[in-house]
Amino acid sequence: MEKQELIRLDKLTKHYYVGAEVVRALQQVSISMYKNEYIALMGPSGSGKSTLMNILGCLDSPTSGNYILNGNLVSKLVDNQLAEIRNKEIGFVFQTFNLLPRSTALDNVALPLIYAGISKAEREKRALTVLDQVGLSDRVHHKPNELSGGQRQRVAVARALVNNPSIILADEPTGNLDSKTSVEIMGLFQEIHEAGNTVIVVTHEESIAMHARRVIKLWDGEVESDTINPNPQKVMANLK
Repeated sequence: MEKQELIRLDKLTKHYYVGAEVVRALQQVSISMYKNEYIALMGPSGSGKSTLMNILGCLDSPTSGNYILNGNLVSKLVDNQLAEIRNKEIGFVFQTFNLLPRSTALDNVALPLIYAGISKAEREKRALTVLDQVGLSDRVHHKPNELSGGQRQRVAVARALVNNPSIILADEPTGNLDSKTSVEIMGLFQEIHEAGNTVIVVTHEESIAMHARRVIKLWDGEVESDTINPNPQKVMANLK
């Protein structure tokens, strides 16, 4: 079966100005990513991986070059158009969870659907479905301070899934978790990928990257290597 291109980056550059100095965060980056890939985006601090993640997530725009997502030339869009693409196409998972502390797991997960104009009954139905998918059907009315770190990250993953986005984009998703919980969360990403989702994990940890099927390494704003991992590390998540 022919692979379907989901993302195309064509000679992408991003320059920042710090006083009179130009910081060349990305330099002529060209990458294609395909539907149902599981990709780790790696690199040390200053490599450009966070800048690239922000552009992939439509949180920032390149200085030059093209970014095409699902057929949309998003590199030329203005802020409100980027926000619409972001809400429809991208599910974010952050290291710090970014949950609303006074809202239940159910309300946190349903939040992106409010911006999408979905009815309350449908929001609740979809949120319950994805909370069950991540093994939290018995925690839907708990607030973040009533959940463990791993459970909070599962809520964040459920929130990322609820809009059925084109990409799950995870930024250091295990950075605030202990090793046992990190393994559980990577098992969850594995299951999400096997269910047909495209997953991009941004990490500086080799052990996390080894769960992905493709590893792209950045160095000084350029692609240092782009390799297929022939034996991705498998995890038995035991979610239910």
